[in-house]
Amino acid sequence: MADLGGPLPSAGMKDKVRRDAQEAASDQAWLKMIVPDPDTPAVVAGTVTLWCHEPAPGTDEEPFSEIGWMVLPEFQGRGLAKRATRILLEQARDENRWGVVHAFPATGNGPSNGICRSLGFQLLGELDMPFADRVLRSNHWAIDPGTDLRVSSRTGASRCAVPPRPGGTSV
Repeated sequence: MADLGGPLPSAGMKDKVRRDAQEAASDQAWLKMIVPDPDTPAVVAGTVTLWCHEPAPGTDEEPFSEIGWMVLPEFQGRGLAKRATRILLEQARDENRWGVVHAFPATGNGPSNGICRSLGFQLLGELDMPFADRVLRSNHWAIDPGTDLRVSSRTGASRCAVPPRPGGTSV
């Protein structure tokens, strides 16, 4: 979270949680909890989210799919973010949903950039990415889960507007 500028301020958090819950309930975004041990589902290590990123108003950019993840410090270094990100990208591939998926980890966030690299994302360059009323210097990665997702050693055009589907909330 340090690369994101630290925790978000508590002001406005109720509205953010309400919006996130509405988007998840209407299947406009996939918000998944990272649960390290299925025997203790109340213990959540972090989140991985896939959503449609709307362009800035007044631009001629098209909406695009974005994925992001966060793991609490006490759970980092266990491969949980990579595994959860892979699972969500495999689901996107299997459902032929979301199209090309973009990720924007901070340029100095070695672990998150490593996740992108190891899963088969292509590095498109660096850019300044607005996030929570700040601007972060980020690497711009993109992957088409249908063609670019690398095979796991353990397992063998934007389409943001999609119909709802039933689904779980943890990976």
